[in-house]
Amino acid sequence: MADVLSGGPAAPATDQSTAALIQRASDQLSTLVRSEIALAKAELMEKGKHAGLGAGLFGGGGVLALYGVGALIATCIVVLDLFLPLWLAALIMTVVLFAAAGVMALLGRKQMRRATPIEPESAIESARADVDEVKHAIKERSRA
Repeated sequence: MADVLSGGPAAPATDQSTAALIQRASDQLSTLVRSEIALAKAELMEKGKHAGLGAGLFGGGGVLALYGVGALIATCIVVLDLFLPLWLAALIMTVVLFAAAGVMALLGRKQMRRATPIEPESAIESARADVDEVKHAIKERSRA
């Protein structure tokens, strides 16, 4: 088994004192915990960016939908009041606004899905694998 900190082969357990073994295990554990925390932090930052972008796109889609409702109301007023080709232009604008709102809402939903679940999955999986490896190494040492 290799020494994680030095990168070289580990000295046989019989050649090292108990204090040295405990110190080395403590150092390795500290390094491992720091690495796992850094991984979790990076993963949460990435998901936070996607959540922010998705929320902004949802909000933009909602604003455009609100303008679309206003345009639809204005179109109905013009149609009822004038019965002139002006209503056709207003109706076309209404359709364009609703289409843009739909596209923004779909893009926002896609970004929100990329941001969930909130848990740092990679970091949790890596930490579980590390714990399993340590358990396995302890069992192997206790058998020897």
